[in-house]
Amino acid sequence: MAMKDLLTEENIKKAMDAFKAADSFDYKKFFDMVGLKAMSADSVKQVFKLLDVDESGYIEEEELKFVLKGFSSEGRDLTDKETQTFLSAADKDGDGKIGIDEFEALVHE
Repeated sequence: MAMKDLLTEENIKKAMDAFKAADSFDYKKFFDMVGLKAMSADSVKQVFKLLDVDESGYIEEEELKFVLKGFSSEGRDLTDKETQTFLSAADKDGDGKIGIDEFEALVHE
């Protein structure tokens, strides 16, 4: 399965274009623009599985840095500041990584 099987290419491109500049990434706006916020919890969990590149059951800080590339090969790397902001917002149990339920909760926050 690929990201374009879950989200429209048009929405992915629109969201990528909106956050091209370094330090412009806003996960809440991104989730809304890409169409994640409107998806069911199960569909959001399918997206999580695509972003969990090493299939560990978590999105670790190193994977999070490349999260936009998970949506599109043209996506940029997140800056260290953006990565930390995203991780801090999602990591509710403080283990330094984002679990599938934490990700789904953040998307639907």
